[in-house]
Amino acid sequence: MSSMQGAGVVVTGAGGGIGAALARRFAAEGARVVVNDIDPTRTKAVADEIGATAVPGDASEIVAAARDALDGTVDVYCANAGLASPGDAFADEEVWAAAWDVNVMAHVRAARTLLPDWLERGSGRFISTVSAAGLLTMVGAAPYSVSKHGAYAFAEWLSLTYRHRGLKVHAICPQGVRTDMLTAAGSAGKLVLAPTAIEPQDVADALFEGIESDRFLILPHPEVAGYYQARAATPDRWLAGMSHIQQKWEGTVQ
Repeated sequence: MSSMQGAGVVVTGAGGGIGAALARRFAAEGARVVVNDIDPTRTKAVADEIGATAVPGDASEIVAAARDALDGTVDVYCANAGLASPGDAFADEEVWAAAWDVNVMAHVRAARTLLPDWLERGSGRFISTVSAAGLLTMVGAAPYSVSKHGAYAFAEWLSLTYRHRGLKVHAICPQGVRTDMLTAAGSAGKLVLAPTAIEPQDVADALFEGIESDRFLILPHPEVAGYYQARAATPDRWLAGMSHIQQKWEGTVQ
């Protein structure tokens, strides 16, 4: 993709999984990549592998350092760092707050830093790794589901507000992906996500196809489009189906 040759790209949560796959793909396309992850060892390993720059740390706090590492210009920002937060309505306040901070507010903070420059020059690309849970939901994971809905809503808002000023926004919404996060999803992930899980590289491929066709919504699992349509058109029927899955899952955890 010639448009990525020499582009300054930041990928958060890139120590493994989807983030590492995105970083590898951007580097392969000729971009200058900053790899970020909370784990400095994993950050350095991926950066060294692809000839990128490692900027470890909390994704909410590294945008300025990443921009400096790219000589002052970020062309593409991948808000990929995420927190898989299981639990129900009774989950601790700290669990809810952490999910909201990582899955939503980190995106908001990055946008606050990047938007002034992007709007001044009339170009920029914000890529949000959301999850199909942000379009649908995920059994056994209320904080994750709610915060991912928030991440999708923020990406959507960015797009409608600034697209006429040159900002490109993409929301990646996969179902199961064979990463540590899928493993952390436990029995719910095994029931709902594992049967159709794909590889992280498949997500990167779907993103680049979406970039080529200038699409906002990126669905590495195409069947999610049908589920999303059913949710909107027949919500009670969709909720009844999800309730059935919930009951099936409860049977596996008792």
